[in-house]
Amino acid sequence: MDIIEGGIAAVAAGFSGWAAFAAMKAAKSADRNSQTANRTADLAFRTAESVAQIERDRWHRELTPKVDFRVTEERSYVELLIRYGGPSALGRLTSLELRVRDDRDRSHDPVLGAGPTAEERADTIFGPYRFQYSANGADEVGRSVAPISLPPGEECRLALEPTRPPQYYGLGAEHWARRWRDADLRLWVDCHVDGHKPWNLTAEVPQPHGESPSGRWTSAS
Repeated sequence: MDIIEGGIAAVAAGFSGWAAFAAMKAAKSADRNSQTANRTADLAFRTAESVAQIERDRWHRELTPKVDFRVTEERSYVELLIRYGGPSALGRLTSLELRVRDDRDRSHDPVLGAGPTAEERADTIFGPYRFQYSANGADEVGRSVAPISLPPGEECRLALEPTRPPQYYGLGAEHWARRWRDADLRLWVDCHVDGHKPWNLTAEVPQPHGESPSGRWTSAS
């Protein structure tokens, strides 16, 4: 009888060990399946986010405001004419911010002993025109004006005036004027519309030399 009971106990212990082993394998398998499912879900989420971002960027590009410029002397003085052509789905430009760009970036130029300081360079517009001081909210340097708001299909005018040589420029006003006689008016064009990321564009607007005083249109891009 003891032998039989011992055998039964051994068999029971064997089944118990097998059951524990099977349960452990099942738990590991379930854990692996759970991890795989989590990785798959995370990959699907990141893929969906990437596709959505690509679509948002594409839509943002398609809605890029069409802003055109021309330098005109048709009223016997120099003006910058601005035209906003939509798209109509975008609606009103909440804020159009314009800044005159130099002919090149001088912010990293070395400061030499007898040369202009970084501040003096920043206060000089290296180009043919600046915004007329005190008109349209222009700053003292003439680099920027107050923001403009325009609905599609509308135009506005901003007064311009020739730039002046800084005090450290040793070649005189006539040389300065000749230097920029054929240069484009270069602009930073920042467009803001409620509910959208801003569009940071540029434009290079030719002077109306050899053409009618009205000049020709140039689009920001």
